Amino acid sequence: MKLLLATKNQKKLKEMERILAPLGVEVLSEKQLDTPLPEVEETGMTFEENAALKARSACQETGIAAVADDSGLCVDALHGAPGVYSARYAGGHGDDAANNQKLLDELNGLPAEQRTARFVCAICCVFPDGRQFTVKGECPGSIGFAPQGGEGFGYDPLFLTEKGCFGLLSPEEKDAVSHRGQALRRFAEELQRYL
Repeated sequence: MKLLLATKNQKKLKEMERILAPLGVEVLSEKQLDTPLPEVEETGMTFEENAALKARSACQETGIAAVADDSGLCVDALHGAPGVYSARYAGGHGDDAANNQKLLDELNGLPAEQRTARFVCAICCVFPDGRQFTVKGECPGSIGFAPQGGEGFGYDPLFLTEKGCFGLLSPEEKDAVSHRGQALRRFAEELQRYL
């Protein structure tokens, strides 16, 4: 089966391809289309709403079953921030270094036990016939005091789990515990029901 992944984030694309490949799902990217996908304004108040906006737009534009995710970091001491604004927390979209620095600044002076957080990922799949479903995955952890490692992307160098810092885990180790790995495994189960 072919699924169009509605993302411009190449690291996220590789991560999703790696997890979905064993299921026999061929993941198409925007680069394989004749025309680029339109930018979708993420106006949703939840990860689920934003994932649905992106998947619906891509499916309507191409007529191909489309998958989109919205994910981010929710820090308890910041009342769930950066949340749906994770990619643009420091202002510019996708500036990982600036976002990580702002997060460290916001948590400055807080002890380890008050730095609890969770990564959240919602994945929505929309079919040309109008059917759709959404799944969600969460990974609990905490925020470190300084970046570690060069693996992953986004807030990975600051996110600590019982398996270690995401910035130090191999892609396979991260997939086994991450919010996106959990969501994609649920997605695979749900997709088989729809097929």
